Amino acid sequence: MPNIKFLFPHWGSESLPISSFIEIVEDNSFDGIEINLPQENKFKNDFFEAIEVQRNNNSDFILGLQQVFGVKRESPKDYLNNVIDRMESFIPWRPNFINSHTGKDHYSFDENCQIIDAIENFSSRNNIPVYHEIHRGRFTFHSQTIGRYLEKFPNLKFVGDFSHWCVVSESMLEDQEQIIEQISPHIYHLHSRVGHEQSPQVNHPFAPEWSNHLKKFTGWWKQVILNYKNPKGMTITPEFGPFPYMPNQPFTQEPISDQRSINIEMKDYLKSVLS
Repeated sequence: MPNIKFLFPHWGSESLPISSFIEIVEDNSFDGIEINLPQENKFKNDFFEAIEVQRNNNSDFILGLQQVFGVKRESPKDYLNNVIDRMESFIPWRPNFINSHTGKDHYSFDENCQIIDAIENFSSRNNIPVYHEIHRGRFTFHSQTIGRYLEKFPNLKFVGDFSHWCVVSESMLEDQEQIIEQISPHIYHLHSRVGHEQSPQVNHPFAPEWSNHLKKFTGWWKQVILNYKNPKGMTITPEFGPFPYMPNQPFTQEPISDQRSINIEMKDYLKSVLS
C-alpha cells in the first residue's frame, strides 16, 4: 500500500471561523484540507495566512483547491475562460493539486476536449497537478463516457468519486466493473463518500443497513490504491457533505447524521482497513 494522506473538507464548515476549522483539522490528525475557495476577499486573506502558518509548522501539509462553478447558461468558450481565470487565481496559493469539475455533460465531445486540453496545458505550464473529478454534470458524468476521452488524453488524472456513477446508472455498477479496472490507474485522489443507487450519499455509512454499500465502496477504494504508483502517496478526502447531500428531518430541517463526525470516523475507518 502507498503512503496515504487524509484531507479534511471545508465543505460543510463554511460557517466556522477559520481558526475553529483549522483546529478541527489539527485535533483530528488530518494531513491537509480540500476547499472550494469562497470569493470573499477577507476570508481569502485570513485563510491564506492560516495556510502559511500550517506550512511553516509542517512542510508536508497538503492543500487541495477545487475549481467548481454553479450552473449557468454559458458557451463552452465563456465557460473555459472562467475556468482558466479561476485556476490562474490559485497560483499564488501553491496548491498541491487542483480538483477540477471539468466541462459539462451536455457539451459535445469536441467542446469538452478543447476544455480538457486547455486545463492540461495550464497544469503543465504551471507545474500544478490538475485532477478531473468524476461527477454528475461534468464530462466524467457516466462511466462509459470516460473511455473515449482517455483514448484522446491517455494521461488524464482523476478524482475518484464513484458515488456519482452509481446515481447516474441507478446501480452499484454490478454490470460495469470493468470500468473501475480501467479508471483505477488514472485516479490520483479519492473522495471516500458512500453513495447508493438513488443518491450520492447514504445517511450514515456505518449504519448496518448500508454495510453492503460500504463494503462495495471500500473494495473499489482498495483497488484504486493498489493501482497507485506515485511514491509521494495517495490523498483521500472523506467527503460526506451537508444538506442536500445529508438528508434532513422534514419540517425541523435537522440533519439526520452529523456530517463532521462521519468524515472523522471515515478517516479512522480507512486508516484501519487500508493499512
